[in-house]
Amino acid sequence: MNWNDVLNLSKHPLSAPRRVEKTDAEWKAMLTAVQYRVTRQHGTEAAFTGEYCEAHAPGIYACVCCHTELFDSTTKFESGTGWPSFTGPVDQNVITYKTDNSYGMQRVEVLCSVCDAHLGHVFPDGPRPSGLRFCINSASLKKTDAAEGRAGEEDAADADRSSTEALETATVGGGCFWCIEAYLDQLKGVHSVTSGYAGGHTEKPTYYAVCDGNTGHAEVVQVEFDPKVLSYSDLLKVFLIMHNPTTKNRQGADVGTQYRSIILTHNDAQATTAKTVLEEMQSYYEQTIVTEIVAVEKFYPAEQHHQDYYKNDPSKAYCQSVISPKLAKMREYFKGFLKQEA
Repeated sequence: MNWNDVLNLSKHPLSAPRRVEKTDAEWKAMLTAVQYRVTRQHGTEAAFTGEYCEAHAPGIYACVCCHTELFDSTTKFESGTGWPSFTGPVDQNVITYKTDNSYGMQRVEVLCSVCDAHLGHVFPDGPRPSGLRFCINSASLKKTDAAEGRAGEEDAADADRSSTEALETATVGGGCFWCIEAYLDQLKGVHSVTSGYAGGHTEKPTYYAVCDGNTGHAEVVQVEFDPKVLSYSDLLKVFLIMHNPTTKNRQGADVGTQYRSIILTHNDAQATTAKTVLEEMQSYYEQTIVTEIVAVEKFYPAEQHHQDYYKNDPSKAYCQSVISPKLAKMREYFKGFLKQEA
């Protein structure tokens, strides 16, 4: 991993879990002098002086300002630098990255994405598999022991189970539905993905009729997801990064209106969010995004042999040449958002 790889971490525009904002006076009142200097004034504690420099007991390291969980002790290693070092955060969306050119050198600053607390810096000289060293100030952290961490995981699991009663539906299309189904199904919070057809003008379309381009339908997937785990906004951002939304009626070798980039919204709130996300994502692409936003009228599930296409036989030529590389991209770009880390 090199500097470009590190800097590219900041190109994943997924939102943080929540925001915590306070006035400068409020931060001063709740933090010690050292904590305030490090987290709010981008300071650095002296090497080998931090509370967690040589701590290796099991536990979770959270932001001292907002208590967001940032690092797990299982990723902590002895770097010999004098500061706590980790190979990666518990989730990619809890960290924000910023280029730091101070002191005549190029570094990447690491901040809490929830409250903007300065944590330290990340360097491309860590151990495998990440190749990264998150060099973090002890003053930026608050550690909880393993027992507390397990209790928190159990609470999160209970919350995830109860959330199945309030699932939300998203419908999107951008190329062959075999591919979209495979990569969106990897996301935490997604309970089901169904391939199908939508956005056309005929009743009960078939795969071959849609491929002829005469029904007006697009190949789409309908996703049932838990908005408490995965926001609609983040789902759309993953979708827009994982296909090319700037090519009209085309994805790679697949050409035709059935392969158009489209977001079919289920309510006014989704329509508003979709428009906002497209505006935010335009800066991610040099070409103009041509993704359609329309209200869903009717979704038709595709034939059974199109469902779980990749899961049923990943050895097929299309799966190996097209879908497998997409899944590798998912593992690289959205590590903290996947159901199972690869």
